[in-house]
Amino acid sequence: MAWLALAMPAFAAGASEDDLAAARLLDAARTRLPDAWAQALPADLILLPRDDLPAHVGGRTFGTQIRIDRRLLAAWASAPVDPDHDPAARLALSTLIHELAHVLDRGPQGGLSRDARLRDLAGWPRRRAWPGRGANAMRDRSPDPYELTDPREFVAVNLEHYVLDADYACRRPALAKWFQARLGAAPTPRTACDATLPLLQGEGGDGQLGWLSLDPSRVYAIDYLFAEGNDAPMSRWGHAMLRLVICAPGRAPGPDCRLDLAWHRVLSFRAFVDDVQLSSWRGLTGGYPSRLFVLPLEQVIDDYTQVELRGLASIPLSLDRAGIEAILAQAAQQHWSYDGRYAFISNNCAVETWKLLRDADPRIGDAVRWRGITPKGLLAALEHAGLADATMQADRATAERQGYYFASAQARYEAMFQVARSGMALPAKSAREWLDLPPETRTPWIDRADLRATAALLLLEQAAQRRQELQARDWLKRRLGEHDDEAAHAREQVRDLLADAGALAQPASLLAGVPGYGLPQADEREALAPRLAERNARLTEGWPALRQQAREALPPAQREAWQVIDANLAQIQVRLRRLADE
Repeated sequence: MAWLALAMPAFAAGASEDDLAAARLLDAARTRLPDAWAQALPADLILLPRDDLPAHVGGRTFGTQIRIDRRLLAAWASAPVDPDHDPAARLALSTLIHELAHVLDRGPQGGLSRDARLRDLAGWPRRRAWPGRGANAMRDRSPDPYELTDPREFVAVNLEHYVLDADYACRRPALAKWFQARLGAAPTPRTACDATLPLLQGEGGDGQLGWLSLDPSRVYAIDYLFAEGNDAPMSRWGHAMLRLVICAPGRAPGPDCRLDLAWHRVLSFRAFVDDVQLSSWRGLTGGYPSRLFVLPLEQVIDDYTQVELRGLASIPLSLDRAGIEAILAQAAQQHWSYDGRYAFISNNCAVETWKLLRDADPRIGDAVRWRGITPKGLLAALEHAGLADATMQADRATAERQGYYFASAQARYEAMFQVARSGMALPAKSAREWLDLPPETRTPWIDRADLRATAALLLLEQAAQRRQELQARDWLKRRLGEHDDEAAHAREQVRDLLADAGALAQPASLLAGVPGYGLPQADEREALAPRLAERNARLTEGWPALRQQAREALPPAQREAWQVIDANLAQIQVRLRRLADE
């Protein structure tokens, strides 16, 4: 039986091959450990080669005894001088470091896996709501799925990579920073990290994705972005998001960056509906994936104010530079790794946003002891803690002028209707009544309007077109649930497109089969580029074709209404040009 104390001097003559290999392996491991870790290990630690470990287990620790598979020692004994380029020798070294991490964690100076701050960064829930909901949702882009079995294995797996991987701090920056503060820097030379954060952002209405290299130094502020509720059951409580106030190139960070709306981005947790039937029950019980989307602010404004007719309030958060950078780093990590489950009550957009803020900056977690479930409740908690200032929302006109509020288009539609009605006896008393009229009833009024009224009618007819598309989507959703052959074929088309669109919700899916973990590095980003282009090309062709098929499949009344609205818009544009020329 070969054994070796951690601090044992050179072997006497007659030492076995196992003893020599164990001595070399322990010595190599000790040179890789941070000082605080090496000093915390017990002096009577022994390494015991074994032949009876389970096939999938390379090592196990019992007290001060580390049992290691003898085949790993043999691989180490025959390794070249540099074991980092020999997979078998690297496995022996990482196995021993993994077990030394368990020894550290269980010792009096350890307790890493019980640390609340580490659990937040790692993605372990603080409390289990009910059986099956205590798992770690940071599943994607993992260096080893074994880390997800429990917090102790998470610590051991990550300490392996913290010690051995030169680019660990680039891939998991928040965890690397925590380990360094607790244990000290690892002696392994470190890779210089790119200062920008890699993100995939939505672009356009057909699910296209674009690459965003986010420079944290260009982010002037982060706002709590609150979408007001409407009458829809799943939207009446509003929606919680974060707005990144990003300065345009060439502009020095400062208050004027709030004018650069085209550069601002939104972080939004949403339920990704990966089937063709939206189920309220699945949303309530956690059946849909909850993912972190990155979207242009202008697209978000259009979706909420123009299509859903909901106002948006942008409330600045009181964050220092360190807090902003911590939130951005945590968001990037979640963007590539998080695969949660949306639950309307217990894990909705407000809960997810709060957890992101809390996990990024523990001061926020200490200040906001929030236990509510609504976006408005989270805003109230942030205000109470002095982390959000919504006073500018009291004067909506000023807030809208300064970019802190984006009003629902409903008020604009009403104003345009009054403009059109001022010169004509329109057969309606409000914009809503006007849009409820059959489109052919609106047609004769187009040629009676003056220039100002015609411009107003254009905006109203565009609103009618958006509403018609929403009604068509609702019909199509119900139609896809039917059981005839035509519906089955359409379902397959939709599922294929949803699979491509899913990359916006799960960016890691685009890197399937590419080695790497955490934030993708330069070689992985290079591998991603052609996949991204191919996916975007499929969506560019697929969604318009499906929309055309869906439009042709609509019931005759809806199809005819759509055609009349298109004709109305063309007629209005012709009249506008003629009146302008006159």
